[in-house]
Amino acid sequence: MNDNKKRINLVVYSGITAALYVVLTMLVAPIAYGPIQCRISEILTILPAFSMGYVPGVSLGCLLANLFNPAGNLGPVDVIGGTLATVIAGIFSRILGKKNKLLAIIPPIVANGLIVGGYLPFLLVDDTSEITAAVVGISMLEVAASEAVLLIVVGIPLILLINKTSRLKSLIEKI
Repeated sequence: MNDNKKRINLVVYSGITAALYVVLTMLVAPIAYGPIQCRISEILTILPAFSMGYVPGVSLGCLLANLFNPAGNLGPVDVIGGTLATVIAGIFSRILGKKNKLLAIIPPIVANGLIVGGYLPFLLVDDTSEITAAVVGISMLEVAASEAVLLIVVGIPLILLINKTSRLKSLIEKI
């Protein structure tokens, strides 16, 4: 495949991946932006295990989903922090995915737990809340746990399905 075709594939796949991320996040918007974030879209974080080309699409999707937050209450910290967590997770998912695709679920769990869980208590604070190390720790665990449940229950079977289906695998690895 020539360089021009590769670039076109990257742009197309990134756009599709970003659009899917946004749509899947908006489908569950009421539970996608709180202290326990349940984003179906996070299932797409397994894609970098198959190709580094998915990192831009998943990251752009996260950025857009955070910009379009219907509650609008998390602001630039979430837009930047959530996107940064996704970029970091994508890069490390690719690195681990080269060794074993199933390991690719670990970076999104860790990155989102530490980064997103670390700043959410400060963004969701009200007049009666006190932010302590314990509150931040619990937040990190909640975000990591919700990410882990999704990636274990849906991500692992999806990775196994992709690996088992050679046509699907070659399509996904195209970029």
